Amino acid sequence: MGKILSAYLMPHPPIIIKEIGKGEEKKINETIKSMDYIAEDVRQKRPDTIIVITPHGPVFRDAVAVSYVEHLRGTLEKFNAGGVFIAKNNNKTLVDEIIRRAGLRSIVAVKVDDLTAREYDLEEGLDHGTIVPLYFIEEKYKAYELIHITYGMLSCEDLYSFGKAIQEAVAGESFNVSIIASGDLSHRLSEDGPYGYHPSGPAFDAKLLDLIRKKDYRSIVRFDSKESESAGECGLRSIDILLGALDGIENYPEVLSYQKPFGIGYGVAVFNISRVPAENNESIVETLYEERREYLKKRRDNEDAYVRLARMSLENSVIGKNKVPAPEEYPDELTERKAGAFVSLKINGQLRGCIGTISPTEETLFDEIRENALKAGLEDPRFLPVDKDELGELEYSVDVLEKPEKVDSIEALNPAEYGVIVEKGIRRGLLLPNLDGIDSAEEQIGIALKKANINPEEDYEISRFRVTRHY
Repeated sequence: MGKILSAYLMPHPPIIIKEIGKGEEKKINETIKSMDYIAEDVRQKRPDTIIVITPHGPVFRDAVAVSYVEHLRGTLEKFNAGGVFIAKNNNKTLVDEIIRRAGLRSIVAVKVDDLTAREYDLEEGLDHGTIVPLYFIEEKYKAYELIHITYGMLSCEDLYSFGKAIQEAVAGESFNVSIIASGDLSHRLSEDGPYGYHPSGPAFDAKLLDLIRKKDYRSIVRFDSKESESAGECGLRSIDILLGALDGIENYPEVLSYQKPFGIGYGVAVFNISRVPAENNESIVETLYEERREYLKKRRDNEDAYVRLARMSLENSVIGKNKVPAPEEYPDELTERKAGAFVSLKINGQLRGCIGTISPTEETLFDEIRENALKAGLEDPRFLPVDKDELGELEYSVDVLEKPEKVDSIEALNPAEYGVIVEKGIRRGLLLPNLDGIDSAEEQIGIALKKANINPEEDYEISRFRVTRHY
């Protein structure tokens, strides 16, 4: 029977590597000391296998990616440090068992071998999210095999449950394991930083580290997605999997350090695992799923007529089970008014489809919403069509547009209040108002221009519009 010997949160800034930092790494010396501390802890634990969970490998929307090549290799050549090199054998026996256990939990895990990498045009080799933490481990301990996992854009419940699958797989084999959740905290801590500043940045970092110290793991898994997205972090999903791997195992977290000299938060933590078996330390996996089911049920129970129309239109098309929406069952505005409308679909906080019309193309708003719901779910070119297994997880919103008005300058925009349209000839790009992570008119215009394939230096027209948003 294998054991999880230790677990860690480690950041991955390439600048911390002396071959890259060339002296700048001294600004995060406390982080370096913490990474060295973890390396020594790993040396003392002497795991057979180290599992690294990274955000910077091949990220799938609906699956976790697990490397399945015989030998895992990578360098930091893209950061002008080709001499920094990691090469380890892949513990494919444990990988197979992790994927089997995940499948029993209805979680898709993709084996990324050479053929899969070519088929999906994936970048091969270990990423810096893996190499940077292992750089420190390698200085003190080398006698381990590696498992390389990239989280997917799954629900927090599924990520946590995947971590539980790791725990079960380890227990079912004979390997002793250390787990590293690789991730930086907020990237938006300073106006001088590479990603600018957002108030959610400092708040996210402070809250997350406080929750770790308090061992409030459920609140970490339940972290508000809008807040984490605005903060621009890349570690929360790695942590969700790590916490799932520790589900029901007695452990004592310790935050070793936190620094932010470059406008990005670097938190280092160790989750000290008790040698004494846990008593009354129940799994929270099923509780998390039950909370999710209750949340979705409440959302369905409280949806208004506009959203119900969009949902039933799509569900009827996909499975033909629900009654076809009848106009007389809906408010008069839907059958008496003509207006443009957008239907947006999300799963686990991630966009799953969005199609709409600026001006009405149907005889009634009822038909406008119905048609755009079908197109958002089945014809959005960015996504595969929604299948029946996804219907229960979809969250809908419907935006009914008011008539756009031309504006002379960006100063007339407010992304919280107005959507924006940019136009140059036949090229046109639109962005709805009040979207997560869009906090300035400059960001709003930049995204709309990109969607329209308009160069910012071109002479283009700007329009703004209000919407009534329905949930």
